[in-house]
Amino acid sequence: MMDNKNMQTATIGGGCFWCTEAVFQEVKGVETVVSGYTGGTVPGKPTYREICSGLTGHAEVIQLTFDADVISYEEILVIFMATHDPTALNRQGADVGTQYRSVIYYHDEAQQQIAKAVVEQLAEYY
Repeated sequence: MMDNKNMQTATIGGGCFWCTEAVFQEVKGVETVVSGYTGGTVPGKPTYREICSGLTGHAEVIQLTFDADVISYEEILVIFMATHDPTALNRQGADVGTQYRSVIYYHDEAQQQIAKAVVEQLAEYY
């Protein structure tokens, strides 16, 4: 039997990755959610303590795989933007540091265009 899912990947960060992960684990069409770090400028795999120093440039993110026939990338981003404060610089709630910044890492040009459009559409609410 063929698996005809239209799987895509999204990588986003909005503060503590466990909080963001918990939101997307409940979203229909999201198959997997993995927490991690990205966007850093140091080689290798820095430790949590090094990341928390703010010197590595990493952000706490989740990478999720989703069935685009069930939920669109645009819908993923709208949920993301609605579940954190993208205007809070380097913090979410009690979590403070550059690793808690709001980020969208797109995987192709189409995702880049969608991300820009979503941010522009929702900007009036922030």
